[in-house]
Amino acid sequence: MATNSRSKRAPVLGDVARLAGVSVPTVSRVLTGAKPVSAEVEQRVRRAIDKIGYRPNGAARMLVSGRRSLVSVIAGATSSYGYARTIEGIEHAARKVSMDVGIAVIDSADPEVVSAAIDQLLVQPVAGTIILEFDRPGLAAIEAMPASVPTVVAGGGSRRTGPRAYALIDERAGGREVTSYLLGLGHRTVHHVAGPTMGKHSGRTEGWRAALKAAGAQIPEIMHAEWEPRSGYAWGRQIAERRDVTAVLCGSDDIAAGVLRALFDHGVQVPEDVSVAGFDDQPFVEMLRPALTTVRQDFNDLGARSFDALARLLAGDREIPTSVATPSLVIRESTAAARRSRRR
Repeated sequence: MATNSRSKRAPVLGDVARLAGVSVPTVSRVLTGAKPVSAEVEQRVRRAIDKIGYRPNGAARMLVSGRRSLVSVIAGATSSYGYARTIEGIEHAARKVSMDVGIAVIDSADPEVVSAAIDQLLVQPVAGTIILEFDRPGLAAIEAMPASVPTVVAGGGSRRTGPRAYALIDERAGGREVTSYLLGLGHRTVHHVAGPTMGKHSGRTEGWRAALKAAGAQIPEIMHAEWEPRSGYAWGRQIAERRDVTAVLCGSDDIAAGVLRALFDHGVQVPEDVSVAGFDDQPFVEMLRPALTTVRQDFNDLGARSFDALARLLAGDREIPTSVATPSLVIRESTAAARRSRRR
């Protein structure tokens, strides 16, 4: 008699979700406790698990049982705002299920350095990894990480293809929104002090360019800075000498803080003479004078979403859709309607 191979297939998260009438992420959250669900939903999921005999894999059982296990975060740095807040979000989510978080800093994209760091990392009892795709070392780590290691990539963008699971922030949408807002204030164009490139422009810069192109506005030459206020200050000094600049989008709040100080030091009023906008919405920017208009990115949420995706991998889910969040524009005092000409 023929054997029904389908009947012998081990139940997976999708089977539990269909029987319980919920989504796969909801089943994962019940198993891991990464995010709370209602008591009624949890009961439905537990009944479905018992009915079909679903059993998580070994890593997931360790996760659910509360025994200590290790998630490794791979990052090119830890002190910068986006890195620190993303790691904070990961640690907070991991703590809820009694998992430990280890941080491996890889400060070079050199293949030998990256490979050595990953080899050293994988001798530890790592359940899975989260790689911060914020820089060249992060990109190199993604390529070097063995496919057998459960891995989630956290970064900027709106979609990804390939075998990895992704949690993203759509920086392009944020760059486009803030640029369109500045154009709507009557500025003929928006100049851009961008952060360092990784061989290609960031989503922030891509959104800036897309908004200018859509409006038929001039696309100025990009001013490339480092991720620090002093670098922004150097560009701000040059902007202060130019009468054609009436609006500036900075690639980060740190860069914007430097630009603001340079303009103040050189007698250029913000926003009366030049409107300035930042990116990230760090806590200090609402205390600047003028308070900074910026694009808010929720890096804590990015970290939490990254961990949630990894928890689902550990629970046996192999089809995890890319998680994308859209930044929001926060309008404060540093932007205003354009004047016909700059004051000197």
